[in-house]
Amino acid sequence: MAGEPNRRREDPTLRRVDTAPNTRKGVSLSVRGLRKSFKGVEVLKGIDFEVKAGEIFVIMGPSGSGKSVLLRQIIGLDSPDGGQVLVEGRPVERPDKTTRYRVAMVFQSGALFTSLTVGENVGFYLTEHKSKSPAEIAVIVARELEEVGLQGVEDKTPGELSGGMKKRVAFARALVIDPQLILCDEPTSELDPLSAVNIAEEIVKLNQRTRATTLVVSHDRELAFGIGHRIAVLEEGRIIAIGTPAEIKGSPDPRVQLFINAHVPTQA
Repeated sequence: MAGEPNRRREDPTLRRVDTAPNTRKGVSLSVRGLRKSFKGVEVLKGIDFEVKAGEIFVIMGPSGSGKSVLLRQIIGLDSPDGGQVLVEGRPVERPDKTTRYRVAMVFQSGALFTSLTVGENVGFYLTEHKSKSPAEIAVIVARELEEVGLQGVEDKTPGELSGGMKKRVAFARALVIDPQLILCDEPTSELDPLSAVNIAEEIVKLNQRTRATTLVVSHDRELAFGIGHRIAVLEEGRIIAIGTPAEIKGSPDPRVQLFINAHVPTQA
C-alpha cells in the first residue's frame, strides 16, 4: 500500500534489540551538546540534559521548538551535527554486545502497518526475527493488548480503530520487546480529552510495570504535569528550564511562565 513502511525492513519503532530477558531496570540517558541544522537553519542549539534510569522525563515546548527533531537524534533515525547521546554512559552510535539494550519508540502517528491486522502489528518484530514460535507470539500479543485495555482486537485492522486505540496498539507493539527505554512522540496529539487522559494513564501504568525509562516529548501541558517525574522546557532549540513539575510551575523565567500559563481568552 502506498505510503506504508517496507515490511521487509526492520520495524523503525524497535531499535538495537536483543532477545534475552530484561534482567535490568531502565537505563540512564544523557544528551550532551546536541546540535542539528537543516538547510543552514539550526534547529537544535546545544541540548544538554540527563534522564535517570526508570523515570518519566517529559520534554515540553511549543510546536516548532525542535522536540521531534531531538527525539529522532536520540533514537538514531538522524545523525546530529554535534554533541552526543549516551545510554548508560556509552555513545548510542557505537553499540557493542556488552552494551545492548532494549529501546522502543512510539511515533506520533502510531506508525502501524495498515495492511496488517492489529495482532500482526503487535507481533511484527517477533515474527520477522523468528525469535518465538507462532503460538508463543499469539500469547505475547494477547497479553500486551490486554495490558493496554484492548482485549480481543487481534483480527481488526488499524482502519477499524479510533485514534486512541491506535496509540494503545503502538504501545503494545513496543512492549513485546520488554523495553528498557521507551520514547514517545506527542502521544496525545489529535486525541479527544478523554482519550488523552487514557493514554496518560497508560504511560504511567506501563512505566510502573516495566520500570523502563520513559522519555516523552509533547506540547500538552496537562500531560507533562500529570505524568512527568521531571520536565524540561524546550524553546527555539534550547532547554530553558529543567525540574520537577512544581519547580517548572514556579520557574521565574518569563518564557516558561508564558508557555505554561497561555490560555484562550474568554468572551466578555
